Amino acid sequence: MFCKRLTVVSLASVFLILLSACQRQPARPVLERIAILRFENLGSDPSQDWMGRAFAEIISSELTGARRIYAIPGVRIHVLAAELGGRPAGAPGVSAERTPALLAAATKIVYGQYAVRGGTLEVRVSVEDVLAGKMTELNPVSAPPTDIVSVASALASQISPQITPYGTGNPQVVEAYVNALEGIRNQNVAQQLEGAIAADPNFGPPYRQLAQLKAQQRDTDGAQEVIHQALARGNAMPAGERARLQLEDAMLRNDTAARVAALAALADADSYNPETWHELGVTSMATHRYLEAVQAFRKAAEIQPDNGDFWNQLGYAAASAGDAATATTAIEMYRKLAPNSPNPIDSLGDVNLIAGRLHEAEESYRQAAKQYPEFFSGLDYLKAALARLMTGDVAGADGLAKQYFDARVAAKDPALEYRKAQWAWISGRRKAACAQLDQVARASETAAATRNLASHAYTELAVWTLMLGNRQSASEFAQKATALAAPASGTEANLVRFLSQTRAGAPVPEVAQSPIGNLALADAHLFAKEFTDALPLLQSMYDDGNAAAGEGLPVLLAWADVETGHTEEAAALLRTNPSLSDVGLTWSTPLYFPRIFYLRAVVAEKQGKADEARENWRIFHALSGSDPLMWGEEQKGR
Repeated sequence: MFCKRLTVVSLASVFLILLSACQRQPARPVLERIAILRFENLGSDPSQDWMGRAFAEIISSELTGARRIYAIPGVRIHVLAAELGGRPAGAPGVSAERTPALLAAATKIVYGQYAVRGGTLEVRVSVEDVLAGKMTELNPVSAPPTDIVSVASALASQISPQITPYGTGNPQVVEAYVNALEGIRNQNVAQQLEGAIAADPNFGPPYRQLAQLKAQQRDTDGAQEVIHQALARGNAMPAGERARLQLEDAMLRNDTAARVAALAALADADSYNPETWHELGVTSMATHRYLEAVQAFRKAAEIQPDNGDFWNQLGYAAASAGDAATATTAIEMYRKLAPNSPNPIDSLGDVNLIAGRLHEAEESYRQAAKQYPEFFSGLDYLKAALARLMTGDVAGADGLAKQYFDARVAAKDPALEYRKAQWAWISGRRKAACAQLDQVARASETAAATRNLASHAYTELAVWTLMLGNRQSASEFAQKATALAAPASGTEANLVRFLSQTRAGAPVPEVAQSPIGNLALADAHLFAKEFTDALPLLQSMYDDGNAAAGEGLPVLLAWADVETGHTEEAAALLRTNPSLSDVGLTWSTPLYFPRIFYLRAVVAEKQGKADEARENWRIFHALSGSDPLMWGEEQKGR
């Protein structure tokens, strides 16, 4: 699987992490991950507590870009601390932040103590080498309290000589920013940030913090105004800070291309930050910039080679970019890092499927299903069945699908018959599928516990009957789906209701306001054969990474390209196969499967590749069955 679920960290897992951190002493990693914890105030004046966070923020910032060092951002540690049941913001880092630092995979942890006595700021720092189990004391530093930035810089330079000067030397600015960051005197946060900006307009962090505050208050215009005010400072701000501001601006404007550009600039400015490279990879992957995703994930994996997720996502990106060899190598690296997990084997199946290695994909899926039958309750059997189905072997695919259904029986799946109907449809038995799903829908609509299942069933029935040319029946099914819908299925039901009620034009309000509004309009144009109108909508979703469109979006875009004469563009989109998500078949699967083979056949014919066209026609007709498919396409290519 490409995506991972976030899980709440249990106390048992925390104990195991701490225990393993004490027992294992592996070789030094390529990258030192350093966590700078909040310093502890040993002085008698609590008004100086803000310095504890200030030291952590300044030192972390100054280590940005240092060779082979990644200073884990304080916000990352605080998020993990909150998941563990965070302590007050002013709690000393040694007691409140060490466990989150370990969970953030820190290889070194920096602790500090300070006090203001007799007009002098005195600071002592120790560095724990987590891997070696050793503690090192840095040279103590003292200076007037107004010199907090220079004191922090002196400490940072003992960790690495390659420090980047902090964005401000004004202690009042630092204090205002830190107080706002920690939520001290909450009612004055905006004023504190505005005061920091006024005192040093070339210091970027308060701008970002103020913009985020305004965005949380739904003042998007105000947030953008703050960011534009900051960007107007130009080169007075460091490149990395400008990139962070540009990223905030792109996110406020929902500008995907600008977001990718800002992430690339940020990665360049902080080249040893694996999280930035990873985020760049994820964003590039979502927007189908596969070559850029490969480069970003590869860089993240080079910096942190023990992170299996980086290798896993590199595999998917490489497969999508057409580099099957790199994809396989990356997944094998992932498998070495997680030898007892089912996910690497499943991922190997996915990248082989994407790359068109159907036999290898089937074998990986079957291995995963056999070794780990509890993994998504046998979903890999369904994936194996789909890989076999894509060769045109319906009977062989049915045998594998039966193993999937047996697994669902063992899991006591109430949607078993629903899933069987879905399989019947995509494997060419459309009349039987409609009859079976109609029975499921009718049997499920009366009981409260199964109403949502009935809504899903009627939603798919509406899609199927619309594809078969029966708009009246599709409209009736869609109305039933909407009436029975729970929040989880309501958006899809409204989309299908729109499709069944109009060929194109203005959508019903629920669809227009939903994340799949453009998809609804594009599908309406496709159903109405208005391909010229569908093309820009689909292209925009493809370029901007509209997650609501699902894994079949490239095929739908290729369909519009084929019908508008953009053969080469369609050929590039059809080069790889969509892989199933962890929910299996969905209402939108029939929109692209087996259509992908029809489109490949048409493209191959236009390119003069007769053998390739003939093979794709064979598979398409094997999966279309004897029932009519949408708009009579099964008659083509005979």
